[in-house]
Amino acid sequence: MELHEFQAKSLLSRYAIACPDGRVVVTADEAETAARDCGARALFVKAQVHAGDRAPAGGVIATASAAEARVATAQLLGRKLVTAQTGRRGRMVKRVLVEAGVAAVREFYVAMRVDALSGGLALLAGAGGTGIEARAAASPSAIETVPFSLAGARNAGDTTKLCEGLGLSGDAANRFRAVIDNIHRAFVDNDASLIEINPLALTGSGDFVALDAKLVLDDNALFRHPELAALRDDDDIDEVELEAQRHQINFVQMDGDIGVVVNGAGLGLATLDMIRTAGGSPANFMDIRTTAKSLDIAHGIGLVLDKPQIKVLLVNVFGGGMQPCDTIIEGLGIAFRRKGRRLPVVLRVTGNNEALARLRLANFDMPKIECSDMWQAVERAVAVARGRL
Repeated sequence: MELHEFQAKSLLSRYAIACPDGRVVVTADEAETAARDCGARALFVKAQVHAGDRAPAGGVIATASAAEARVATAQLLGRKLVTAQTGRRGRMVKRVLVEAGVAAVREFYVAMRVDALSGGLALLAGAGGTGIEARAAASPSAIETVPFSLAGARNAGDTTKLCEGLGLSGDAANRFRAVIDNIHRAFVDNDASLIEINPLALTGSGDFVALDAKLVLDDNALFRHPELAALRDDDDIDEVELEAQRHQINFVQMDGDIGVVVNGAGLGLATLDMIRTAGGSPANFMDIRTTAKSLDIAHGIGLVLDKPQIKVLLVNVFGGGMQPCDTIIEGLGIAFRRKGRRLPVVLRVTGNNEALARLRLANFDMPKIECSDMWQAVERAVAVARGRL
């Protein structure tokens, strides 16, 4: 679950990570009042949407007075902001952060994330500011990585070497290490999967201030943090994806013409990769949770069938103890009866209750191609979508 910038800064400030004075508002009148309360000569009005690269897209506006902050807020509210990270659909701006400007002597990029290879954590740091992704892609050595454990253990010389590489020494280096330790505490305490501060400004007085912050929480751990789960912004989630979540389905819209029905996130990602490898284009990611019943599954498949550009449905099912094959196939049959759409279906079904699933499948009036393995199913689905089969 991704937090908005103002939410991330509020949480990080509890861990002694300094942030600029600011207030989130939803009207131009509130923005003018907030700007006056800040009492700063330099002010920034920042669209609060779940996307980076806001500044190049006009989502961050520098202002010099409360009156200018009011005008900037009126320009942003109700506008669909399209950035490099939102896709063509963009994100609707429903709130903005009015924030005091901070004069930076230097800017740094600092992030902590889960390291999938080691199972531990990794700290990333380098020069900050806009275009960090492009700079890192052009020169991977521009970002230094320091391994961390959940307990915070690291090699004694790692952060010293990191500070030297960033040109920090003395009191500045000590303060930078304190920021790192505070990020680590916030990360572990809140079951985060990513904390990213860019830029982290070093001011003339020697303080470090988080000018922008991104914080992503592990959805699977939200039951331990009900106060954080309440921060989820349902307005910023695709309505179809939100509807799927309510029916025990993890669902992400995509732009292709091959509908995908899979149980298991890993299997789903592998299926998408194989479709791309075979020259196809998936229309969605779909992960049927083990808690989903046949009616939930029917609802999820119905969301796929509702997309007019779908030319074929690829069903890749591995039945386990909690989610047998026949439950998913029953949901498939219900969805087709409800929608009344005749669409070619390519199936690879194996695992628990496979025989029962095939028996039920035989009773459904749908054009289908049954396959023995994943690759065969993917190739057939791509061939159908391309009109070759």
